[in-house]
Amino acid sequence: MPRSATRIRIRWPVFLLAAALALAGCGTAVRNPVTGETERTLMDEPAEIAAGTKAHQEILKAYGTVADPALQAYVNGLGQKLAAQSHRAHLKWTFTVLDSPEINAFALPGGFVYVTRGIMAYLDSEADLAGVLGHEIGHVTARHGAQRVTQQQRAGLGVAVATVLGAVLGVGDVVGQVGQAIAAGHIAKYGREHELEADRLGAEYLARVRYNPTNMVDVIQVLKDQERYAAESARAAGRAAPQGGGWLASHPSNDQRLDAIRGSAQRLAGGGGAAAWSDDGRERYLKAIEGLPFGDSREQGVVRGRQFFHEPLGIALTAPEGWRIANDTDQLTLASGAGDAALVMKLVPEELVKKTAGDHAAILREGLGATAGQTEKLTLGGSLAATHFAGQRRNALGQVGSLFATIVDGPAGRVFLLGWLARDAQALQRARPQLREAELSFRPLTAADRRAARPWRLKLVPMPAGGFAQLARTTPLTDLPEQQLRLLNGAYHDGGAGSAAAATAREPRPGQTVKIVE
Repeated sequence: MPRSATRIRIRWPVFLLAAALALAGCGTAVRNPVTGETERTLMDEPAEIAAGTKAHQEILKAYGTVADPALQAYVNGLGQKLAAQSHRAHLKWTFTVLDSPEINAFALPGGFVYVTRGIMAYLDSEADLAGVLGHEIGHVTARHGAQRVTQQQRAGLGVAVATVLGAVLGVGDVVGQVGQAIAAGHIAKYGREHELEADRLGAEYLARVRYNPTNMVDVIQVLKDQERYAAESARAAGRAAPQGGGWLASHPSNDQRLDAIRGSAQRLAGGGGAAAWSDDGRERYLKAIEGLPFGDSREQGVVRGRQFFHEPLGIALTAPEGWRIANDTDQLTLASGAGDAALVMKLVPEELVKKTAGDHAAILREGLGATAGQTEKLTLGGSLAATHFAGQRRNALGQVGSLFATIVDGPAGRVFLLGWLARDAQALQRARPQLREAELSFRPLTAADRRAARPWRLKLVPMPAGGFAQLARTTPLTDLPEQQLRLLNGAYHDGGAGSAAAATAREPRPGQTVKIVE
């Protein structure tokens, strides 16, 4: 959720494309710094820098940064060291740790690189972090962002992006989202090529600064382990296991990446042996991340089982039995077990609240395009005035669709949207009781809620004689806690063929420093 004021998996922001198209002309020929080949592009280097600079501010606004100057300086210093040995050392590079629990890292054209605290929790050394940063630097040095903008424009993606950006609250713009996905499907193969090239460049940059390039293998293994854990967790909960990298599959599988990077890293490592490489910096890295928030932070709100608590916003919500909670940077989603219905909670933008003087009917009309329908006055949480609308809406393109949404006056003068979404009319009808149940659970924080809203943090401890099984008895983690602790410490296995032996080789010794969550 927003803050109160407001495998390495690349999540390219759509506003980057919009900024790039505004800056680009008809295209020009440039030399690729990595390949040496000439390519036709909509973004030369000045346009890359301008687009990245503009999008950087949006990234900071959307995610926020970890409020730890020492950690930010540590990551920036390591990134600058790698960038100085890259194919585009002359760029003004910026490295930022984002306040997000997502296991993610990405880069913008022009030299802007981001890692989340989520991915940092699962890395085990400075060399691993260098591998992540090197991979992202590789995207920039090889001009992957500029290439993708050019390819998307040729695929006709600009119109779809404009449609997505045109939404005031972003509920129900299915036409724009589907158009964007179809266009992205035409260029998915470029994503695969780019990821593999960035892996190879990351290993090369590691070697240039004297980290063992085989640490890139460790980085991809982290992503592979996350994939395996997600499947095991789904099985334990009785859900279908996630399939590969998602329905679009725009990136190579982590198996492919592991196979490819092992060969590249071994060639770069050569026969010099361990003496040829610097210390992997494990102790420095663990010291740098100790105390880092784990999972949701106070500023984003925290999920505890079926409960969601957001202390800065002063609100709480309970998911129906069997429903799942997904807490994103700009919205909270309560999804049915079948994934065919959801309640989405968002803050109504302050400018819209001011423009409409907080009038619920005006917010529905001007913010969501509500037209004909029925309204129902509600009181949520014993004291919060709300209006439920069931009817039709007209989007920016003049297309008419259904709208089921509630506007509610929250604490401290903030106004919230609770939107009902479903795959079809039948799914909506089936989920109606649970959607109303979830909606009616919206409430101001109670004293008990505030106690439960304490965020979790990483802590360093010596491995006890009882190993991860002993640690699991004291952690607040509830979803396969022993396996989560193994995942945090690079010793995960899911019981598959050969995996137990591999995990045993990485099993921390008694007394060795390990990460826990408290």
